[in-house]
Amino acid sequence: MADVKEKRRASYIKMEDGTAEDYQLVISSAKAFSARLPDRVLSFMENLHDSYEGEQIDRYQHCLQTATRAFRDEADDETVVAALIHDIGDILCMENHAEYAASILRPFVRNETYWMIKHHAIFQGYYYYHHIGRDRHEREQYRGHPCFEMTADFCGKWDQMAFDPNYDSMPMDAFEPILRRVFAREPWSLHTSGLEY
Repeated sequence: MADVKEKRRASYIKMEDGTAEDYQLVISSAKAFSARLPDRVLSFMENLHDSYEGEQIDRYQHCLQTATRAFRDEADDETVVAALIHDIGDILCMENHAEYAASILRPFVRNETYWMIKHHAIFQGYYYYHHIGRDRHEREQYRGHPCFEMTADFCGKWDQMAFDPNYDSMPMDAFEPILRRVFAREPWSLHTSGLEY
């Protein structure tokens, strides 16, 4: 039986005791792990098949449909990816799912795209809040913000429209290369430039 090679591990049990060699090892491992982010996102998206019931399609299909609509309107890559994963947080944190998705995107997209996804839930409320005892105009608190119109458009043209069981959504395989391109960007690089938020 072949010997199983033991993985190298840092020597510390308290970070203050770590050495330069330890941290080089950890950083190298973290970079390799980070490079597999697209795989983890794609895998996690499958969980959206098991999200809450009540609508005519599940959250997975809703995300595909939102991304398909954005793609067909010739949105740029990062906007398509933002549309694809905008509700990824519904499985773990429905009440702040928009912030969850925005945080995943943050190191790889323009600040405007980050802001749009972070605030899309309240903008989406325009279409239904008045039916559940909330003010549908809550988004007005952001009127005048440089990203107000793009976020309103995201919801109006793609997100709130994406509940149609008869819509011919593109499959996840069609979006995978786009998602991989966006997440292959150097984190916090020029791609994340734009307005500061």
